[in-house]
Formats: sequence, C-alpha cells, structure tokens
Amino acid sequence: MERMTTPRRGPGRPKRSEQRITPEAIVQAAAGLFARRGFDAVGMREVAAAAGVDVATVHHHVGTKAALYDSCFASVFADESEALLRAVEAARAGLAGGPEPALAALHELVDVFIDFLEDRPETTGLWLRRWLEPDRHAELDQRYSQPLYLAVEQLLADADAAGVLSEPQPHLAVRGLVWSVHAHVVGLLSGANGARERREFRTYTHRWLDRMYAPR
Repeated sequence: MERMTTPRRGPGRPKRSEQRITPEAIVQAAAGLFARRGFDAVGMREVAAAAGVDVATVHHHVGTKAALYDSCFASVFADESEALLRAVEAARAGLAGGPEPALAALHELVDVFIDFLEDRPETTGLWLRRWLEPDRHAELDQRYSQPLYLAVEQLLADADAAGVLSEPQPHLAVRGLVWSVHAHVVGLLSGANGARERREFRTYTHRWLDRMYAPR
C-alpha cells in the first residue's frame, strides 16, 4: 500500500494552521506596535508574535516591514475617509441653508473626527511617531493625511467664498484643530478622566467653532 505523505510547504508559505489569518489581522497587530514604539523599534518577529503567527506568514501576507508600515496607515486612512468624507458632504449640503445650518454641520463634522480618533487611538500614535521625523516617510502624509486635510480646507474655503462664514486661512484652522484632537487622545491614553475629558473636550470644540464662525 502506498504511503500518504504531506506536501511540503514552499519557502515563505504559511502553515496550514495559519491559512485563516488575514492580512488585516496582521496589520492591526502591527499598527498597535508601531503606534507605541515607532518604525525602527518594531521587528517583524514581534509583529508575528502579536498576530499569533510565524514570521514567514507575516512576510507572505504583507511583504517587507516598510510595506507593512504603509499598510497600517492605509488601513486607518480608509476607515477615517469613510467616516469623514460623509460628514464633509453633509457639511457642504448645509452651506446652502446659511450660517446656522452650516455651523451645525461643522459641529457634526468635528464630532465625527473626535469619535474616530477616540475609537482608534492607534491612529494618533502612528501619526505622532511619523511626525517626530518630518523628513522620513513623508510620502505617507501625501497619501494618507493630505487628502482629508484638503477636503476640509476646501469646505471652509467654499463657505468663506459663499459668505456663510469667514475663514481666510483654512489650512491653519484645519491643522490647529487636528493637533488639538490628537492632543486630546494622548491625554486619554495617559490616564485622564475618560468620560469627563471626552465630554468637556467636545464642549470645548463646539465653543471654539461658535466663537470662530457663529454669525455676528
């Protein structure tokens, strides 16, 4: 009787027990590590351990460490875009109603952004680590932050042009608010009073928007 043999794995192929592991699970594990420690301090074996697979599986699914790092930013960008761009379009529709509906839509847009970062704090960690080295991985900004910045900047510019609100420097307004929300998330991660901090920060951003853009 002919003996049955198990086919040998090719180099870099995942074990049969790991074939259900998805690239998304590996990216999620890696994003947490990169967010806490940065690009250089994280090794692929650590990513594999965090994802519960071997390093060959990581390379098979996501390629090099640089490709994996890019995939982490791409993942949060995709989710953030899905949430924010809907809010941007809703805010744009609010411009037709005049200053008060436009301001209410801006409140909603900022709330969506705050909700996203509170729910996905690794996004803040990834970007703060990236921005500590301004000249390194700069292409990530072009692909994964500038499109969203520009969408909101254009919204403010269009509102200014329509006379709905006054904002002569939308790029500074957007960046100032983005940094403020990232700082808020860092505060939560450092152990600030969660429920109170979330409530008070939301109130602060609404008050800031009102003072900046409410009709006078």
